[in-house]
Amino acid sequence: MTDGLFDIPDAPVPLPSGSLSGNSSSSAPLAVRMRPTSLDELVGQQHLLAPGSPLRQMIDDNKPLTILLWGPPGTGKTTIASLLSAHTERRFVEVSAVSAGVKEVREVIAGARRALANSGVETVLFVDEVHRFSKSQQDALLPGVENRWVSLVAATTENPHFSVISPLLSRSLLLTLESLTDDDIAVLIDRALSDERGLNGSVTLDDDAKDHLVRLAGGDGRRALTYLEAAAGAATTQGKKAISVDDAALAVDKAAVRYDRQGDQHYDVISAFIKSIRGSDVDAALHYLARMIEAGEDSRFIARRLMILASEDIGMADPSALQTAVAAAEAVAMIGFPEARLVLAQAVIALATAPKSNAVITAIDAALADVRAGKVGTVPPALRDAHYSGAKKLGHGHDYLYAHSDPRGVVGQQYAPDDVDGAIYYEPGSHGAEAAIAERLARIRAILRER
Repeated sequence: MTDGLFDIPDAPVPLPSGSLSGNSSSSAPLAVRMRPTSLDELVGQQHLLAPGSPLRQMIDDNKPLTILLWGPPGTGKTTIASLLSAHTERRFVEVSAVSAGVKEVREVIAGARRALANSGVETVLFVDEVHRFSKSQQDALLPGVENRWVSLVAATTENPHFSVISPLLSRSLLLTLESLTDDDIAVLIDRALSDERGLNGSVTLDDDAKDHLVRLAGGDGRRALTYLEAAAGAATTQGKKAISVDDAALAVDKAAVRYDRQGDQHYDVISAFIKSIRGSDVDAALHYLARMIEAGEDSRFIARRLMILASEDIGMADPSALQTAVAAAEAVAMIGFPEARLVLAQAVIALATAPKSNAVITAIDAALADVRAGKVGTVPPALRDAHYSGAKKLGHGHDYLYAHSDPRGVVGQQYAPDDVDGAIYYEPGSHGAEAAIAERLARIRAILRER
């Protein structure tokens, strides 16, 4: 049967020209023509395809499977799905979460059930962008998965712990794909230049143009090949056989971003980013954030650094800074780029304009220094656990003063071991909320000395 979205035959059908396993048509986009036709051609994700890995076992053993592929765009999710079908000789049906509804999902599963019953042929159901499916749409997948009428392969760019229902997640093997490295991107470009499915040697690529395309790809293989195809078109239009960096820049219409995620620029830019926020220069901080985003930096890495900064450089001067950073990290994990740029920008602006204090890191490092120096005396008897039989005979809890019994909420008694009694680690600054904390802390410490 046919409904306009996909075909649901009762018997196995060959993959048509232009299918996910490859497309030899010269009119197809370069990224489609160069899609791998075997596992050996797959670039990157070797941690998923190594001998003995779960995915390799599933392919080699030809067992029904349910897989969730989670990773950034252009990392091979669709390719892996099609290769699973090709290597296991199963029917392959693709459903787009953008256009399919519950009815269509049920029809696909019904067709897979008929094919299995009539001819014994199993079906691989590939659901792209499964995070766009509603709960009811994802629920519709469960019968096919539970009864093994289909081998489900679902792809998502968003954290499946937030975007996929628990029953489906618990029945799936979650495989995390990583952004392609610069070396991986370079391999894809070189292959596309020479392969007969690609540019077939019709043009060459200058080294600086290649570096430019690799940099702009940001770990996205599909983007790299799309940019290469556009650059090749720009060069051949001008009668050139070699693609220059100017041709690449003209075709892509985007300035080169000087940033190497594995090199010095990575560390220099993130260092300047953090120091700009610490220095309260919100505009410089946004500049470095933009550079990292354009270069394809991992949004989770940026969010993690913001959480550290919130405690290290702001701390109690604005206790809500850490909440802001943690909320940003959670939001980034849920939505991904491009929308994540808004979340990161808001967090950066909030942290850069917040009052600053390094009193938290100074306090804990000073306390750690004393502990490492051996200042770890015994706990004062009044503070020891007195809830077990015989504790009182040992003097545990004797003379303990209950803070809530004092109208001030604080009583004068010794809390620290003798070795560090009287040591001061936390010294609040005078900015933001710490100014008020400093006044209160001074009163508290005065009461504690009234023993």
